[in-house]
Amino acid sequence: MKSAIADAINLETQPVAVVWSDKEPKDVARFKSQQWGCVVSFFAAAATRGISGAFDRKTYGCWGGGVGLGFGNQYESFPGGLSCFCGFLSSGNEDSEQGSSISEKMKSMGYGRMADDFIAGERYIKSPEDAQRFVRSLPMQDIPAKYVIVKPLDLVDPDQDEIKNVTFFVDPDGLSALVLLAGYGGPDKESVIVPWAAGCQVPGVFAYRELERDRPRGLVGLTDITARRNVRTILGPQVLSFTAPWPLFLEMEKNVAGSFLTRMTWKSLVKPKD
Repeated sequence: MKSAIADAINLETQPVAVVWSDKEPKDVARFKSQQWGCVVSFFAAAATRGISGAFDRKTYGCWGGGVGLGFGNQYESFPGGLSCFCGFLSSGNEDSEQGSSISEKMKSMGYGRMADDFIAGERYIKSPEDAQRFVRSLPMQDIPAKYVIVKPLDLVDPDQDEIKNVTFFVDPDGLSALVLLAGYGGPDKESVIVPWAAGCQVPGVFAYRELERDRPRGLVGLTDITARRNVRTILGPQVLSFTAPWPLFLEMEKNVAGSFLTRMTWKSLVKPKD
């Protein structure tokens, strides 16, 4: 499937679709069972290299990835359980005997950076209590599908695939265009949101939740600095993501013709194609 939006904003990477499936995908990148990794890196590979990736309930990379993809509350399986996760996300587990033991085990296994974050905390949230409130607020789902697949949009068949959303990786000009286009066809002035969430949770459970609304909103993402570090060499330092739930994507595609994307103000910002 080709995208009129991608052409109009002169997108340098491919839009990436999230697809649910009960059929095991073939010829895709996968994590091994229990292998650690970043889900967002699969989005980046699909966008820049045309490589599709897939996940299931045993191959989701990390606990936040399992939550983000819609495989239930995987934070409960974090080392030390939910309380240690909330310490990890906030002020650390240094005062916990269990936390110190887990950190030492991580070091012995070669996970030095993870061990340091585990004991000292990532400090993304002020306190463990605040982190607990964050976890409770997440739109967690245990989706009915066996697999979540991320694939370049040009490999998607809308007649065959159960498409949930489409993500663009864009620079500030491209992001501005997508935010404008998301509000072009309707009166809702809050047509785009910026969730506080892990990088994979924005095109995952937060975007899934938007499908429950009469008018799904677009979502700005890749504000998770851990995810940004993980994909920086692939996507570059000036990129954010914009996710359009499938109904919004289709509306935005129809609205390209005749919109500001055909006018000189926008065209003055776009690099000429080679």
